[in-house]
Amino acid sequence: MKKIIRNQANLIILAHEIYGINEHMKFCCERLAQAGFDVVCPNLLNIPKIFSYSEEEEAYTHFFTNCRFESIAADFNELTAKYKSSYEKIFIVGFSVGATAAWLGSTIKDINGAVCFYGSRIRDYTELEPNCPVLLFFPEKEQSFDVNILINQLAAKKVEKVQMNGKHGFCDPYSLNYKEDNAETAWGLMLAFLQAI
Repeated sequence: MKKIIRNQANLIILAHEIYGINEHMKFCCERLAQAGFDVVCPNLLNIPKIFSYSEEEEAYTHFFTNCRFESIAADFNELTAKYKSSYEKIFIVGFSVGATAAWLGSTIKDINGAVCFYGSRIRDYTELEPNCPVLLFFPEKEQSFDVNILINQLAAKKVEKVQMNGKHGFCDPYSLNYKEDNAETAWGLMLAFLQAI
């Protein structure tokens, strides 16, 4: 687990992608801390390995063989119970599989808000009803499903949805799909969303 605790009023639980707590997640931890949040980034993989982007297939296989979104949401529940007396608000921010886990985590009673970046597996949990404000970021296209269909399926939900030009990973400066302008726009929208809660 990576932690940055500076005794801020609000805590963010950061949920990583299939790769583990890599440079992108460390970058996000630092940036969220600079924005005035304490941050904890738990290791959702249950192994110490960090996968490289060139090991995408191995990372994907490991995650979907050994990790379950429901178990990760239960871990978020435990973290929330552990930290709730120390913070005014607790948020979850997730990327990719971490975003889907954050979507499930949005049902936890003491979570005050969730932000989900390109959570493609949210499509498997469209029946879920969040208990807090949720901001969803989607890319223009995904390889495995139609983004517009998922957005339409979520239309009745009281969640904010933002679709941006670019591919999965557009906010990750270490990804070949990184789009700096979109990443900065999304980052600004996320901070405004969290600060408004």
